[in-house]
Parts: sequence; C-alpha cells; structure tokens
Amino acid sequence: MRWQDIQDNWWTLPGSADATWPGTKNKQTHRIWLPEPAQSILALLGKEESGYVFGGNTPPRLTVVMRGIVSQLGYPAGSVRPHDLRRAHASTITALGFGLDAMNRVLNHKEGGISSVYDRHHYSAENKRVMEAVASHLLALATGQRAASNVIRLS
Repeated sequence: MRWQDIQDNWWTLPGSADATWPGTKNKQTHRIWLPEPAQSILALLGKEESGYVFGGNTPPRLTVVMRGIVSQLGYPAGSVRPHDLRRAHASTITALGFGLDAMNRVLNHKEGGISSVYDRHHYSAENKRVMEAVASHLLALATGQRAASNVIRLS
C-alpha cells in the first residue's frame, strides 16, 4: 500500500505496473474502500507524500510479518499465510449475506461473459457497505463482542 494510492478513504490499486508497484493480477485498476478502523490506523501513522504506508520506501514482506505474528501466537511455522487473510475476508463477505457478486467485486475478480460489457455501474456505495460490515464483524469477533470458535481474541 502506497500513500500516493490513497485518496478520500479509497485505496486505488493501479492495474498497470510501475517502478514501485507490480500492478494487479488481472491488469484492471481496482478501488478498495478503507473502513473506519483502517482509516483510524492510517491517521495514527500520519500521511506522507510518498513511500509505503507500512514501510517507508521499501515494501515490507507480508509473509515475513505474518511469520513473526504466527510465531508469537505459538502456532507452527507456515500454518498461516497471507492468502489465508484474503480467503477469510472473502468467506466473511458471503457469510454476512452479501453474495458471490459482492465478494468477486471486492476481491477484483473479473467474471467472464457479456454482463461486464453492459453493466457500467461502479458499485462504490455497495462496496463501501460491504467493507464496513466486514470490518465491524471482525472487530466484534476480535474484541469478544461476538463469539466464534475459530477466532483468536486479541487484546
């Protein structure tokens, strides 16, 4: 995540690669709403003109960061990977009743077929609603306000 790609609480992932960004997998520019908890974290960090949000001018390797967290929690090395976060987020979207279309939109999956030719709606309001609901749900699980058997409570 680069500071230059965040505007009005939307994170834009450019489809095309440049010197500091690999581009999206499907080469389509994608916007992600940053829900209130993410906005609060970014505000604490303080906006910079350039560089990476969580690593100055060098992107931190998410795999390395997660490896440290997993180790601190006492789980075996390699038991949790960055893609597990994406999968859990996708599953939460559908579990909250938003459906596969919303999940695919938020994950920047492009469906085949003619519908993308005809449907030019950007779904910004809908995606914002999805991201806020997922954030609220996950925070409720993490803080013990909602119970789940497979969630580690954070303090």
